[in-house]
This record gives sequence, structure tokens and C-alpha cells, in this order.
Amino acid sequence: MPQKAIVLDEQAIRRALTRIAHEIIEKNKGIDHLLLVGIRTRGIYIANRLAERIKQIEGKSVPVGDLDITLYRDDLSVKTVNQEPLVKGLHIEQNIQDQTVILVDDVLYTGRTVRAALDAIIDSGRPSAIQLAVLVDRGHRELPIRADYVGKNIPTSSSEKIVVELSEVDSSDQVSIHEK
Repeated sequence: MPQKAIVLDEQAIRRALTRIAHEIIEKNKGIDHLLLVGIRTRGIYIANRLAERIKQIEGKSVPVGDLDITLYRDDLSVKTVNQEPLVKGLHIEQNIQDQTVILVDDVLYTGRTVRAALDAIIDSGRPSAIQLAVLVDRGHRELPIRADYVGKNIPTSSSEKIVVELSEVDSSDQVSIHEK
């Protein structure tokens, strides 16, 4: 998969997450009753980074949980008939009842992962609201899902793939476009 371009470097990712943290605080008029839930794998690291920035800004911590969804990926070159994400579990120490849950993921593409995450959240309780924060929105939605907070919109073709690298699991922080 040859790399075409780096669209976000380490500094751009940091700036995007700082902006998203400010937008979350502003839209929710503070951080009371907020929970961040990262969709594994990279969504949990982005959620943790957002929580750090929110704490720096507000001086208080926001609880962070994770949602483990194993994907039969929509963006692989070989497609199978049943590509529904499998929900493995929600891990959060706080009750989500009457809280504002902010789902966090690295890339928003078809919307299938977010749909599965929404089902898992609803099965775990009744939050007052669910919002979505993503580092990259690449378009190509198959479901009517829209992010509330977007680090960067990167229009792509179906022959391209967005690769998010985070230092917690990869060698660096960057977002790049690759040819399939």
C-alpha cells in the first residue's frame, strides 16, 4: 500500500485534539455529566488525549471508558457478506445513565462501527445524549451518521485508505493517505 501523502503530522494532530477539546467544553457548557468512550483500538488513545486536554483546560478530569468492537472491516479490499462489527464490551467505571456520552474514534468512514457502538451504549443504559468525536472524517457514509466534532475532513476516493498512526501503538503520530 504505497503512501500518497501525510495529511496530519504530530503537531497537527495535537492542534486538532486541542480544538476538539475546546469544542466539547463549549457545546456542553462545561464538563459536568460528560463521559468519553473510545472505540478500540485507536479511539481509546484519542479519548485519553482529549481527557488530558480537557483536564488542562478545566482543571477537572472527565471519566474515560472504552468500547471493544472487533471489525470485519468495511475498508478491506476483499468484502464478505456479513460485515457487521462484533461488539465485545463496554468498559467504563461510571454509570452512563443520564450522562452525555462522547464516542471517540480515529476515522469515520461508512458509519457501521459507530452504529454498532451506539447499539452497545444504548444496551448499557440510557444516556441523556450521545455525541461523536473523530480525528478524521473521510466521507463515503453508508448510514446516516455525522460527527459532532471532527479533527479534519479528508475527502477520499474508494481506491484510497486513511492510515492513523498514534505513538501509543505505532512508531509515530501521523495521518496519511495510501493507495489500496
